[in-house]
Amino acid sequence: MPTQTSGPGRAARQREGDERFAALPGRPGKVVAVHLSYASRADQRGRRPAAPSYFLKPSSSIAASGGVVERPDGTELLAFEGEVALVIGAPARRVRPEDAWGHVAWVTAADDLGLYDLRANDRGSNLRSKGGDGFTPLGPALIDARTVDPGAIRLRAWVNGRLAQEDTTAGLLFPLAQVVADLSQHFTLETGDVVLTGTPAGSSVVVPGDVVEVEVDAPTAPGSPSSGRLVTTVTQGVTPFDAALGSLPAPDNVQRAEAWGSREAAGLPPAGLTPALRAKLLRTPVAALSAQLRRRGLDDVTVDGVRPLRPGARFAGTARTLRLVPNREDLFERHGGGYNAQKRVFDTLAEGEVLVVDARGETGAATLGDVLAIRARARGAAAIVTDGGVRDADGVAAVGIPVFAAGTHPAVLGRRHVPWEADVTVACGGTTVQPGDVVVGDADGVLVLPPALAEEVVDAALAQEQQDAWVAEQVAAGHPLEGLFPPDEKTRARYEEWRLQQ
Repeated sequence: MPTQTSGPGRAARQREGDERFAALPGRPGKVVAVHLSYASRADQRGRRPAAPSYFLKPSSSIAASGGVVERPDGTELLAFEGEVALVIGAPARRVRPEDAWGHVAWVTAADDLGLYDLRANDRGSNLRSKGGDGFTPLGPALIDARTVDPGAIRLRAWVNGRLAQEDTTAGLLFPLAQVVADLSQHFTLETGDVVLTGTPAGSSVVVPGDVVEVEVDAPTAPGSPSSGRLVTTVTQGVTPFDAALGSLPAPDNVQRAEAWGSREAAGLPPAGLTPALRAKLLRTPVAALSAQLRRRGLDDVTVDGVRPLRPGARFAGTARTLRLVPNREDLFERHGGGYNAQKRVFDTLAEGEVLVVDARGETGAATLGDVLAIRARARGAAAIVTDGGVRDADGVAAVGIPVFAAGTHPAVLGRRHVPWEADVTVACGGTTVQPGDVVVGDADGVLVLPPALAEEVVDAALAQEQQDAWVAEQVAAGHPLEGLFPPDEKTRARYEEWRLQQ
């Protein structure tokens, strides 16, 4: 097998008139892609998976270098993703990680193009959003896998000549051999199958007229073998999707942010609370917010049973969530050690976020200690709320980040809990909390606000606070409570007159 080749069987395929597979030994039986695999991309997305997950792409999506890819009519979010592609040489079934690389024959460049307008409709399968004709350019040349270190392969991508992505396989969360071995325990990887190994940070939206180039090489290997540059030009489609046949493209701001790489790149306002809204929430008593929510029919929005570790603590932010399940030794062995869900969520907290921990009200073990509190503060998190226990309580309080907990306990997590999953709907202190909910806390407790109501509720609460302060002044001046608390029409008229004079 040559160190580098433009693709075995090219002449035969040229005679057959199918240039799509020119860089490959033949048409692959399957194309398997990894969802999220580079640390840089995971950190950009704010989540680190504990294990690799996958999706399939049809082989009809494969294209050769020098071709075009069509952005369908009525869509806006076609994104490129430069990737390292593995071509399987020898069938692999239940192979060990230490043997897995021997089943890879070649390495080449790939562009895992995706249409984010359709991604929400696919619910993770990516069939339509990633399976379009021309959505998997590969090539143009193959690198002999035996000549390269799988941990030292470089990936670069350019858009219109500008370097947009650069990383190496040293930055993968899951080594290439692990991916091959993992897939082989579920099904046979056959000769000619292609594995797309994920994309690093830097992927973004491309528009008609843009030219994307991807190159994979091994600069530290003898001869510095390279795939050459895989070139794809974006064109504009003219045929719209037919609503009578299926769901239409439905881009939203979540998809826009992920397609462009960030909310800022997509031209969207920052996620979470605006500085103005956060400032208003921080100066509004939780009791006043609670009263306004009750007027709107929302009573079950308090996180009951939690108190601040540090007197005077108050916070406002948007929720991230962590769910703990009751300890079971065999489950803790698989989910509790290493880089588990608890550590992953602390490592990806963003500025202004509040970590809400569902510990089922179990205070017989700690859900965090001082090291995790330090990590949350370093990440810029607004607070931590747990209906479980806290250990190193004095140290946690000294860190400075507001922590509201149901109690303290010296034991570590595993005495009562298994860290199970993050960023899901949880129950904490008797109320339901969803990622993105607005969470506020002060000496009276912790309250959850639906994001759509936050601005309305805080403005009404501040207005009510102003009126209540005026009423309190009247009472202090000797006025009787009748007609004043609550105010009748005459009192409200006096208050409005006063307010207009301020």
